[in-house]
Amino acid sequence: MGKSSKKEIFAPQTKSFYDVREIKDVKDLLRQTKKLYGERTAFQIKKRDKSGMQLITFNEYCSDIDALGTALIDMGYKGKHIAVSANNRYEWCMSYMAVINGTGVIVPIDKELLFPDINGILETSESKLLFCDKQLLKVLERENMNPEIKIVCFDYDNDEDGILSFAKLVEYGRKLVAQGRREFIDAEIDPDKMCSLLFTSGTTGAAKGVMLCHRNFCFEVMSAMSVLKIYPEDCGISMLPLHHTYESTIILFFAAYCGAKVTFCDGFKYVLKNMKEFNPSIFVAVPLILETVHRRLMQKIKAKPHGEFLFKFGSKVCKVASKVGIDLRSVFFKEIQDAFGGNMRLIICGAAPIRPEILRDFESFGIQILFGYGLTECAPLAVMNNDKLHLAESVGLALPGTQAKILDPDPQTGAGELCVKGDMVMLGYYNNPAETAKVLDEDGFLHTGDLARIDDKGRVYISGRIKNVIVTENGKNIYPEELEYHLSLNPLVNEVMVYADTNAKGETLVKCSIFPDDEALKEIGKADCSDEELKDLFAGVVKEVNAKLPQYKHIRGFQLRKTEFLKSASKKILRFKEENFKTH
Repeated sequence: MGKSSKKEIFAPQTKSFYDVREIKDVKDLLRQTKKLYGERTAFQIKKRDKSGMQLITFNEYCSDIDALGTALIDMGYKGKHIAVSANNRYEWCMSYMAVINGTGVIVPIDKELLFPDINGILETSESKLLFCDKQLLKVLERENMNPEIKIVCFDYDNDEDGILSFAKLVEYGRKLVAQGRREFIDAEIDPDKMCSLLFTSGTTGAAKGVMLCHRNFCFEVMSAMSVLKIYPEDCGISMLPLHHTYESTIILFFAAYCGAKVTFCDGFKYVLKNMKEFNPSIFVAVPLILETVHRRLMQKIKAKPHGEFLFKFGSKVCKVASKVGIDLRSVFFKEIQDAFGGNMRLIICGAAPIRPEILRDFESFGIQILFGYGLTECAPLAVMNNDKLHLAESVGLALPGTQAKILDPDPQTGAGELCVKGDMVMLGYYNNPAETAKVLDEDGFLHTGDLARIDDKGRVYISGRIKNVIVTENGKNIYPEELEYHLSLNPLVNEVMVYADTNAKGETLVKCSIFPDDEALKEIGKADCSDEELKDLFAGVVKEVNAKLPQYKHIRGFQLRKTEFLKSASKKILRFKEENFKTH
């Protein structure tokens, strides 16, 4: 992508207001954390036998990482690509850190993908080793797993049938360290070399491996911490999948940098139960979670006598009192605060739009929501609100050290493509220079494909998405090209367009519009069938495709067209033309 000759609107540079420690790489981050916070608790986890809680200090965490990294190098995995796919847990964090801090390149994989997608990512990424849990191992054992990829299971106490025990591997590494082996401990880190490889979708057609490096992660930490305060006394609860950079950057890097404690949620439906168990103060969320919790809380409020009136009255009183330095939120909303464990102070939210009233209501409860914007290619944060900016409609300001601009803004709305530049921007797409060139220009700006505007104070407002990805309420990315690829494999499908729709509840639904192939219909004797028969026929086509996909990618509805789609000069379907959503 060359230099743009289009009009550009640049956002003013954001200034820092907190001092930060400089870190040159993630290994340096851990060294500093060990020195500053070594005896503090890094993780609070439930024991495997459910007999209680286990506290792991930062000293112990760093020792575990050194042991695992040393064992991996001894086994010949220096410089190799190593994958991890499992539920969020301490061993996941250990594996990630042991790989990137002196061993090789980590490849986090969504545990919810079906085997063909997981297998495809393993092959495309050239991974030689896979860390996983028992749940995924059962799936792998049923399928035709590449025998050349070695598997380490987090849940095995001993090696079994060629599967390595994670615990035994760490124990082996400890012995090597005790013998004086320091290849991992003394490993030099190149901050500009790929250390993490994340795939943006499945393996069919649209998969792109985002290459991130230590420089990306360290910039994110220092930049975000210059406008957002996390304290050693804070406790974060991890619930979103760690294979997302959104969750992993905050849980693995932000928390360690600040000496904060991390705990793990047992799952979406246990979130409030776990909060009472762990009493966290920080929570990373997506809008779907907050909307669900908000709906439940408001239902309880309205069910009480005069509940809605008292809520509105309390909110107004708290707002007035705060202006004179008095905090009455614990008086009016203590019951709600207790539902979050009693210590919740900050929720970092992103990945999809959120209703502004939810942010305002949580602030009334005494819980601040900081809404931001990012993408995997930015490791992931690029724009966010901060300790001095709590906007409900805007995703905030570009991070300090980040440049943001609007390309080719609309004369009336000011909206155009959001482009960002900074040390958080990816190295590129793995083995895919053509796709890299489409989004990274020669000036170093990443073209996000998202529509936004910037006001005169530099605050960014996301207007919509101009790239094809469909983002669900819970932050899942669905790539239309992937689903279209599956549908197009059926000879009855001539052309197809996958798009997002919403139901009465405002939930995102994946739907498609299909232009049938007349010749293929003739061959099976269906050329003159009724509209109802045709609909039943293609319902079967969609059902077959859904059977190949994880549930969150399922196509929930379809329509049939009688004419082909409107296309560009290069014969690409114009996705956002209203004409292409009609059935004629």
